[in-house]
Amino acid sequence: MTRSVILDTTARALWPLMLAAAAFLLWRGHNAPGGGFAAGLVVGAGVALRALGGGPGRRARALRAAPRHYVVIGLGLALAAGALGSAFGAGFLDALWVHPSVGPAWGTPLLFDVGVCLLVVGVVSGFVLPLAEAE
Repeated sequence: MTRSVILDTTARALWPLMLAAAAFLLWRGHNAPGGGFAAGLVVGAGVALRALGGGPGRRARALRAAPRHYVVIGLGLALAAGALGSAFGAGFLDALWVHPSVGPAWGTPLLFDVGVCLLVVGVVSGFVLPLAEAE
């Protein structure tokens, strides 16, 4: 597949907006619609756009690491979020919260959502990048 200048330029312009939208979906996910899955799909769509429009040289750089690394790290974070509840006397996947004196509360649901996001990015990229390499 040859390089598409229009798709490449559009993907490069949309990439920061897609990352910002994914961060917004991830942050508000456990309180409203969104979360790690939706954020992962947005990032995965951005990776797909960059891989399909960038030509052979950019396809390898669409992600900083191999998709399987994102899957492993995502699964690890999701399991760690569940194990933290068990480690502190609650049930598996029970939420634990830290309430700092200034700022919002932080909890294991956000850690779980980040893990799901990375897992989805890895799976979507694992499907899309080989398709982009096909001639």
